[in-house]
This record gives sequence, structure tokens and C-alpha cells, in this order.
Amino acid sequence: MAENRRGLGRGLSALLGEAEEITHAVDPAAGVREIPIEMIHNNPDQPRRHFAEDELAELAESIRDKGVLQPVLLRPSRKTEGEYEIVAGERRWRAAQRAGLKALPALVRTLGDAEAFEIAIIENVQREDLNPIEEARAYWSLMGVMQITQEEAAKRVGKSRSHVANTLRLVQLPESVQEHLIEGRLTAGHARALLSTDDAAALAEKVVAQGLSVRETEALARETTGKASKKASGPRKAPKDADTAALESDLEEALGMSVDVSDRGGVGEVRIRYATLEQLDEICRRLTRS
Repeated sequence: MAENRRGLGRGLSALLGEAEEITHAVDPAAGVREIPIEMIHNNPDQPRRHFAEDELAELAESIRDKGVLQPVLLRPSRKTEGEYEIVAGERRWRAAQRAGLKALPALVRTLGDAEAFEIAIIENVQREDLNPIEEARAYWSLMGVMQITQEEAAKRVGKSRSHVANTLRLVQLPESVQEHLIEGRLTAGHARALLSTDDAAALAEKVVAQGLSVRETEALARETTGKASKKASGPRKAPKDADTAALESDLEEALGMSVDVSDRGGVGEVRIRYATLEQLDEICRRLTRS
């Protein structure tokens, strides 16, 4: 089983020419074959949802000129005999249709739902094909489907734990800010700077309108947060000591969620802010794990 995990961890490349490590292959000797394009269907659980029109057009033009340079990975359809479902390569499939191809080079493997889902996520993340919100949702889904921790998810996709934790926090942003991320008007760096502000939506509109860099966005976020603190009415909260602040930071990195620790002489509370039901499920899973 450990060998399988290492193979999956290298993404689609592990399935191309290294079939001896993949015990789920239909036939280790079976290579690439041409599959009629109308017999191929997309995977409804595919982590990637957004396909930029200009990028698809460029890829379609490349396919017309040079053909499909890397086969897609398919598995037999669970619904219709003789048809296939995409595990990895939906973007190539879409572009090939635009290019007018009648068949697509493909590797066909028999994969279970969880295994196919894991490969799809790993392949997309390693290729950096996902926008930041798709990537965050993919990590949450991977942890939920595979029942693994954030650290284990990071190992499987070949990313650092801090990268996965910071990416997971992006789904806490307002929908309008997430839309900017999906459309590429903001980067993950911009979004992380906005996470610490009280009105991320308004600041995001300003960042997009003015074309601010990540550094300029960070400065704007600090300035806005400072002004908000000065305007706050009522008694000021005492600043948190270094140990409490460090604990909050460690918990946020481990959970991928916003955490507030309030301590008063050894008595207090811990608040964890979740933005999706998947995050709530993750909190419950961690708290009830033996």
C-alpha cells in the first residue's frame, strides 16, 4: 500500500510509463490507445470548475498544430458500458473537442472513486491548474473523502503544511472576493493580506480597481486595520501576550481556520471560525478522534 501512495503522490507521471508500481492497472502492459472523443465524459467530482476561455482557445490551436502531446487518464464509466470517465486531463479533452479531434490518446485504468478522486486532485495541484479557491476546496474534499489530516494531505500533494493551511483559509473570504480569485483578478497573496481585515470585500474592490500589488495590498490592510482599531468605541481590549498570539498562529496554521484564544489568568475560551460545512466536519472529526 505504501508503494501505491508514493506512486499517487507523483501524480499522473506515475501512471505514464511506470505501470509496474500501480497495482490497479487493468494491464501493466497496456499503453496509450485512441478513444473516440464522444465516448469520453467529464468527471462530476473533478476539482477544477473554471476553464478560462482564452487558455482553452490557445490549447485548441496548439492541438490543431501539434496534436495532443500527453494522453488523458480515463477509467471505465460507472454508468454506461463502453464509455469512459476522465480522471485527469479534462482541459485537454475540452480543447480537443474545439480543435475538431475525433479521438483522444488515453490511458485507461480501473480505479475506485476515492483513488480516482485523489489522483485528480494531486494531478491538478501539482500542475498548478487550479485557481486558489478550487485548490482550497480540493484540499477540504481530499481530507474529508480520504479521512486524513491537513499534514497528511500536504504530503500527498507535495506541498508544505503551511501552504495547505494558508490556502484552506481562503474559503473564509466573502463570495465576491472569492470570485475575484477564481477569475484571476486577485492572487492568493492578495487574498491572504485581506484575511486580516474587517471589510475584505470593499478592500478587494479597491485593490482590483487600482491594480495594487501584493505588497501594496498588505500595506493597505495594515492601514485599514489600524484606523479601525482607533475608531473602536468602548474599553480597549488588552493586547495579547506573545505566548497567546503564538498559540493562535499555530492553531490557525494547523486547522486552516481563524482562531481566537481569550485567556484570563488561566481561564478563557477558544473560538474557531469556520466558513463551510466541510470545515465544521473537520473540526468535529478532530475533536472526536480517539
